[in-house]
Amino acid sequence: MAIPLAYNLRNLVVRKTTTIMTALGIALTVAVLLAMMAMIGGLRSSLTSTGDPLHVLVMRKGAGAELVSIMSPQSYQDIKFKSGIARGSNGQPLASLEIVTVINLESVDAPQGINVTLRGVTLAGVEMRRGLKLVSGRWFDSGKREVVVGESIEKRFPGARIGQRLRFGRGEWEVVGIMAAGKSATNSEIFADLNQASSDFQRSEALSSVLLTATDAVAVNALINDLTGDPRLNVDAITEKAYYEAQTTSGALIESLGILVAIIMGVGSSFAAMNTMFAAVARRSREIGTLRVLGFSQSSILFSFFVESVVLAGLGGLLGCLLVLPLNGITTGIGNFVTFSEIAFDFRVTPLIMLSGIAFAAVLGAVGGLFPARTAANKQILVALRDI
Repeated sequence: MAIPLAYNLRNLVVRKTTTIMTALGIALTVAVLLAMMAMIGGLRSSLTSTGDPLHVLVMRKGAGAELVSIMSPQSYQDIKFKSGIARGSNGQPLASLEIVTVINLESVDAPQGINVTLRGVTLAGVEMRRGLKLVSGRWFDSGKREVVVGESIEKRFPGARIGQRLRFGRGEWEVVGIMAAGKSATNSEIFADLNQASSDFQRSEALSSVLLTATDAVAVNALINDLTGDPRLNVDAITEKAYYEAQTTSGALIESLGILVAIIMGVGSSFAAMNTMFAAVARRSREIGTLRVLGFSQSSILFSFFVESVVLAGLGGLLGCLLVLPLNGITTGIGNFVTFSEIAFDFRVTPLIMLSGIAFAAVLGAVGGLFPARTAANKQILVALRDI
């Protein structure tokens, strides 16, 4: 015969101070874990949302990143007429020669400045990015020191608003527009005119990469094989989506650190739950003896105390979810080990993450409640009745 769950719930209510303190300790552990998961989830979402499946990114062989790649205008001319590249309404190949570098801007969080990505493109390169739209202002004019900043840049950098000027390269650049590209990493970039940017950074013959649009999904792989297999070009080609997805390693260190901290705190929370349940067993010795006299078996008592510990931890898990929920949608940034610049993204507290937190709390409760439950179940009836 099983002990009713109402018995355990009533005990948690009667001992509300102990219940609250234990649940709060577990809640803090869960909140730390969920905050880390929400941050990594937001970073991954930003990077995996970046790129078009028909886009092929071409860099110097072995470069691994646009920032350290060198692409000459001559190589660009050889690349853009490869078969499999789509053509625009003007009949020209959809190919964009680009320069990528980093500049330092003062941010809300770092007055000393943070590296952000500056991308020199042509207006044709802007048009190739189908998910990119202008939120306010206008696009830069060719040959002028004008920039369009991503919406995440505008939020995090006070000096990057329309009408203001940024100083980098050889002079000041006016912010003339704000762009947005969903949740992608493009929101953390600044776009400028290719010719003006390459001139300011003295890289007219040493640009970074070429972005191509393939005619269809089948042509993507054929185009990649053609480019990488051409010994004259000495380039690597990869889909744009694969390039950004590979950058999720930027959050690996933080994810590992978060899990380590959560495990350490989890061990402490398990001991807290264990102490709480051991104290409950000691205080309820007569109750345990009475339950045995009433005919409840040792296994019923074991299960009852075990369930009580899990329920207690589950309450802590729910509280932890409530503590971390306000973080959802908050914009933050992290340094990218590939681009050496900041990527801005939003915390994403998803239902799956919250469910994981509750499950983590339940495991803590199960570990912390198992031994006290066995102690309660193994109490002899006469000994339990004599205990005060």
